[in-house]
Amino acid sequence: MDERLEAKQEALQARLEGLGRVVVAYSGGVDSAFLAAAAHRALGSDALAVTAISPSLAARELDAAAALARRCGWNHRTVETHEIDRPEYARNGADRCYWCKTELLEVLTPLARESDAHVLVGTNLDDLGDYRPGLAAAKENRALTPLADAGLTKRDIRVLSESLGLPTAAKPSSPCLASRFAYGVEVTSEGLRRIDQAEEAVRALGFQVFRVRDHGDLARLEVEVEDMARAAELREEIAKRLLELGFKYVALDLVGFRSGSMNEVLSQPSLRFSTG
Repeated sequence: MDERLEAKQEALQARLEGLGRVVVAYSGGVDSAFLAAAAHRALGSDALAVTAISPSLAARELDAAAALARRCGWNHRTVETHEIDRPEYARNGADRCYWCKTELLEVLTPLARESDAHVLVGTNLDDLGDYRPGLAAAKENRALTPLADAGLTKRDIRVLSESLGLPTAAKPSSPCLASRFAYGVEVTSEGLRRIDQAEEAVRALGFQVFRVRDHGDLARLEVEVEDMARAAELREEIAKRLLELGFKYVALDLVGFRSGSMNEVLSQPSLRFSTG
């Protein structure tokens, strides 16, 4: 590890130690897992990792998050969130993530207040340059962003996670299931279950990095470019499995997998979300 990264890690450690007690929003992804690990190292049982259970969290992601917390001996618990009951979230506008993060923090903040703790979220430095309306919700609810404050990028976090032996070091990004819905397609509990089942069906065919995007009647499958020929070969099986879940059409995206592809439409200024 180079000196620059060591300095960032030390800055993070010092920041966490200075907070005394923390509640970490822990989804089991690369960033939140590393933050939970760092908080546990700095504060021991005074660091609580909390995973929010809702229909937008894939079942395999919940299982993996809980298993990692047990393996590492972290102080961990789960809570339920009900973002799906918020009309602003369910309508699935460009501000959906704002309402999701608001729901999460409105659940975590009272929990943290019980033990005079600070709420931490896993925002990294790269996130600050992306379109992430959830950042506004974090700021409004006074959640802290120690990874970004320490100057840690996604690449830094993967390197440090590997040094700690975290299995998430090489984990592909896996945002919530609601991110699979095209803006304007209503997010429902049934739709989230369908997407979860659709991606499990594709994963069972051997694909690792991919997304099934929900455009209402249409399922749009994104796979890595090197997997595209194989997806075409398996088109009948893929189509059969997704059509059985209720989609009327199944398409293979010829551009290939790209994280956050649903945000490509947000280049239209009228769709951008503003917190004022």
